Amino acid sequence: MMTPDALLKTLVDETRLRCLLLLLEERELCVCELGHALEEIQPKISRHLALLRKEQVVQDRRAGQWVYYRLHPELPDWAMTVLQALARGGRETAFFRQDHQRLLHMKDRPDRCAPGACGEK
Repeated sequence: MMTPDALLKTLVDETRLRCLLLLLEERELCVCELGHALEEIQPKISRHLALLRKEQVVQDRRAGQWVYYRLHPELPDWAMTVLQALARGGRETAFFRQDHQRLLHMKDRPDRCAPGACGEK
């Protein structure tokens, strides 16, 4: 069960916070998209996503060679409220606008498979 202190500990890192802000905006992204948007290497992004997954803040799904991440659907209401408030404030920051613009202009983004497609049940 997620506790407020566990959530706040995961949010204290700038890379994890930036990933979460993009996930809140885009709903679902793969490691390569997050790496491109944040201008970070894939292993660093993967390490932070693994911690977010371990804390049950995000959930992943495989679609062929891609692994997509999204907010965990069973996040407690209070946690979602905190994340949405951060997103409202975060959208006003220069780093979010830059991250989002890099993401939107990324060439060769992977094709999106809707949940339930790509063999996922």
